[in-house]
Amino acid sequence: MGKGRKNSLSRPMGAWMVVLGFCLAGACVGFLPREVRGEDIQKTYVGSKTCQECHEEEYQNFQAYAKKGDSFESITKMKKGLTDQEIKGCYECHTTGYGKPGGFTSEQKTPHLKNAGCEVCHGPGSVHCETGEYEDIKARLTQKDCETCHNAERVSAFSYKPLVYGGAH
Repeated sequence: MGKGRKNSLSRPMGAWMVVLGFCLAGACVGFLPREVRGEDIQKTYVGSKTCQECHEEEYQNFQAYAKKGDSFESITKMKKGLTDQEIKGCYECHTTGYGKPGGFTSEQKTPHLKNAGCEVCHGPGSVHCETGEYEDIKARLTQKDCETCHNAERVSAFSYKPLVYGGAH
């Protein structure tokens, strides 16, 4: 009986050790970055005011010198005579994140995204705000980033000279 008892205890003890190992491994996985854990990270837009909390100088320069800080006003001025589809085309460059998860939908629902703000160039800021890591936002911009809106088609359509590197921060 003593021998049988030892065997019956060793099997459950071995099983408990395996279970404990899986639990500990699972707990450690929780400390890994979400992308390493295989979680889908949905970055969303937070609005330029949120950026101001950590980037005060850049925010103040943006407000003072960037033309896009009040870009929705351009849509309002041009709205008369445009179709709904044409207006939605304007939203792509004159608002923040239009047509993307967590981006501008309307003045009523997302007023904090109605103008083109920091995230138009730097991308959605929700994860960066959470972590503070540069890897979670587009920190270094190139001319190609600007050409999303400032491209030859729009320059000729609106007869303006794009200020590719001017007025942001």
